[in-house]
Amino acid sequence: MAKNKDNKTEEQILEAAQEVFESKGMDGARMQEIADKASINKAMLHYYYRSKQLLFEAVFKKAFTLLAPQLNAILNDDSSLEDKIKNFTHNHISFILKHPYLPNFIIQELNRNPQFIEKIKTNVAFPNIDKFKEQVKNEVDKGTIKPISAEQLFINIISLNIFPFVASPLIKAFTDADDKTFKTLMEARKKEVSDFIINSIRK
Repeated sequence: MAKNKDNKTEEQILEAAQEVFESKGMDGARMQEIADKASINKAMLHYYYRSKQLLFEAVFKKAFTLLAPQLNAILNDDSSLEDKIKNFTHNHISFILKHPYLPNFIIQELNRNPQFIEKIKTNVAFPNIDKFKEQVKNEVDKGTIKPISAEQLFINIISLNIFPFVASPLIKAFTDADDKTFKTLMEARKKEVSDFIINSIRK
């Protein structure tokens, strides 16, 4: 029973921390507010996580460890390059729609702590693009796509997927979109991004 109770408490803490980090950001978040939202006292929160930094990393890792295996599986399966681009974009945007705080989390933390990503790489199934790179090279060599490095192609995909979420207040202002309309735009973007990328490289 004690173990179940501990697991439940930790889950409450991570869910509360996610809400506070999403609304206040890393710098604006307060441990007391997280403890209150998790319905525990601050001493109990510090028992689980000694600092806000460790709690932040735990929240990020929880989310990223759900996403990383999905993306890694797509990058390393035997599907065609076009299907890979479609599947990667669909899964990536779908995940961010469920965890819209994540892109800003990453950017904020990398600005504050550039070494943060090294911890993530060693603790989760960080996506490997070696097979993707080989596949892109083969398609370029065969002449089926325009000359492009796999690294640049991957950056293009990631950037097009993430930017609207990072700049959502600006995008909403430009398009006069409320939250519901923005979500509809992002759902449609799954196809828009993959079609745009594929058409840009197809000969």
